[in-house]
Amino acid sequence: MSADLAPLVEPADELSIDEVRRYSRHLIIPDVGMVGQKRLKNAKVLVIGAGGLGSPALLYLAAAGVGTLGIAEFDEVDESNLQRQIIHGQSDIGKSKAVSAKESIAEANPYVEVVVHEERLDNDNVMDVFRGYDLIVDGTDNFATRYMVNDAAYFLGIPYVWGSIYRFDGQASVFAPTLTDDAPCYRCLYPEPPPPGMVPSCAEGGVLGVLCASIGSIQVNEAIKLITGMGDPAVGDLVIYDALELSWRKLKVRKDPNCRLCGPDADVTELIDYDAFCGAVSEEAADAAVGSTISVVQLEHMLKEREEGSRDFVLVDVREPNEYEINRIPGSVLIPKGEFLNGSALEKLPSDKQIVMHCKSGVRSAETLAIVKGAGYADAVHVGGGVAAWVDQIDPSQPAY
Repeated sequence: MSADLAPLVEPADELSIDEVRRYSRHLIIPDVGMVGQKRLKNAKVLVIGAGGLGSPALLYLAAAGVGTLGIAEFDEVDESNLQRQIIHGQSDIGKSKAVSAKESIAEANPYVEVVVHEERLDNDNVMDVFRGYDLIVDGTDNFATRYMVNDAAYFLGIPYVWGSIYRFDGQASVFAPTLTDDAPCYRCLYPEPPPPGMVPSCAEGGVLGVLCASIGSIQVNEAIKLITGMGDPAVGDLVIYDALELSWRKLKVRKDPNCRLCGPDADVTELIDYDAFCGAVSEEAADAAVGSTISVVQLEHMLKEREEGSRDFVLVDVREPNEYEINRIPGSVLIPKGEFLNGSALEKLPSDKQIVMHCKSGVRSAETLAIVKGAGYADAVHVGGGVAAWVDQIDPSQPAY
């Protein structure tokens, strides 16, 4: 499908003597050569996120000689990032990720111009941020932003390279429906987001650090191919990587004739409410949490009352056993969320005590709260912010993750 795609970028006028020396290993590849390297020099690539995927992508795009790199990132460097986000270091903790990434790029290649977009992408700014770039590399980690990136890129006619990581599994593809008629977009692959709470984030489920390098480098590989016009970019291909099995698969992704964005009868003609479209939690969980959410400060008081004997309840941690080993709220019992989903947890709950549930952040416990309330525990509550809020506000001596 994509072998005959024209190069995205016209070549720059020239390479300096220093640039020729720097990129010599590219220049002696016949498929790249002087013309290909000049195209890279003239390219403007926006990388969304300077995190797990953005870190290797930014470093390798810079090393490859992409002339202008945009960084869209609003977060700060946290110690838990350093296991995989290799563009940052120990001295960057607490610093803006965008600034930290810019400094690392300057060290890697001073000939690259870096444009920092230090803001959270939303419907109000995404079109302005994207405009003027030749290509987008998407390193986002949530479905709402991915759909927004896909739609905005389509409306502006900008192709983009997408990647996704979780635990040991990675995926990558190129979405370019405006470059060729039979190319799919992200909505062709995933017409609807998964049900809320079904797919944990990397913060909830974890990710093998080096997996980021595997998928991030694939994204850069595809970006270079698109910019220079060499090879066969993964337009209409879904690359799937299993790090545990060391297996790669490439599946065909067909353009969806009923796609709401790029199909002939499309009804998505402008940016939509992506948070509502994806939903952080299910409607049942959101309904259950209304009026049944307590803070960690309230929980601390309740635990003191339980110690004094003036109150009795069961505090249930719905995280996974490996998370329970990292940190915990004292006096909690572990019953993972999966046991609520299959119904076995209900057998472990006393019928004569109030049930109080928590997870890491409050998302999983809201889902289990809906199940428990549905089983007749009308006074059940969950802890907003979960153990993360407990460590932050009540017991900072415990590690966060």
